[in-house]
Amino acid sequence: MRSQICLIRHGKTVGNVRKLYYGKTDVPLAEEGMDELKAQNEKGIYPKSDYCQIMTTGLIRTVQTKDIIYGDHPYGVIEDLQEINFGEFEMKSYEQLLENADYRDWITAEDLDKVPPGGESIRQFNHRVIRGYETLREAHRAFRVQGSGGGDTASAGENFSQASSTPLTVVICHGGTISAIMDHIYPGVHDNMYGWIPDPGHGYLLTLEEEEIADCEEF
Repeated sequence: MRSQICLIRHGKTVGNVRKLYYGKTDVPLAEEGMDELKAQNEKGIYPKSDYCQIMTTGLIRTVQTKDIIYGDHPYGVIEDLQEINFGEFEMKSYEQLLENADYRDWITAEDLDKVPPGGESIRQFNHRVIRGYETLREAHRAFRVQGSGGGDTASAGENFSQASSTPLTVVICHGGTISAIMDHIYPGVHDNMYGWIPDPGHGYLLTLEEEEIADCEEF
C-alpha cells in the first residue's frame, strides 16, 4: 500500500523577521508569514488527500499554519516535535547576545552535548525529535491501515491542491525539527542536519511503499 507523510515548516513569524533565537517560545505568525502561506496555498503547493490526518506541535504558529492551509480540519498534537529550547537565549538576537560569555561559549562549541543555560543540547533535541518521529510513524501506520489504499499519489509535478485518495499524514512543525528528521532518514547527505532546513511554509513530501520510504520530494 502506498501512503505519504508531509513535513511542513510553519510560516514566517516575528522571530524570523527579527532574526531572534526562539524555539520553545510560543510566538504567532507574522502578517507577512500569513500572506505568504495564503499565496502558496493558492498556488497549490501543499498536498491534499480525501483521506488525511493532520498533526501540529501544539504551538500557535503551527496551528495558525494548519488553519491557513487546511482550514478547520481536526488535528492532533505531538509535543516531542517542537523546536529546540534555547533557554536564556530565547527571543534574543545575535547582536543582543554577543557580549554574553555563556552565549559565546555555546555558539563556538562543537560539542553536541553543550547546553545553553536553561535550554537543551542539540543531542537532547535530536533524541526528543526522533522519539516524536517514531510517534508520528506509528500514528501514520495506524491511519494507513484504516485507509482505502487507493487513488493516485500527488507529486511535485502536479497541482497538490487536487486531492488524491492516498492516505496522507501531514505534520506542521519547525525548521530544526524537519532537519533532524530528514538527517535521521538520509544520514550523511549533508555535512550536518541544517542543510535540510526548508524555508518557512515549505517542506518535504515522503512517499512510503508499505513501511519503507520510497521517495522524497521538496516543495
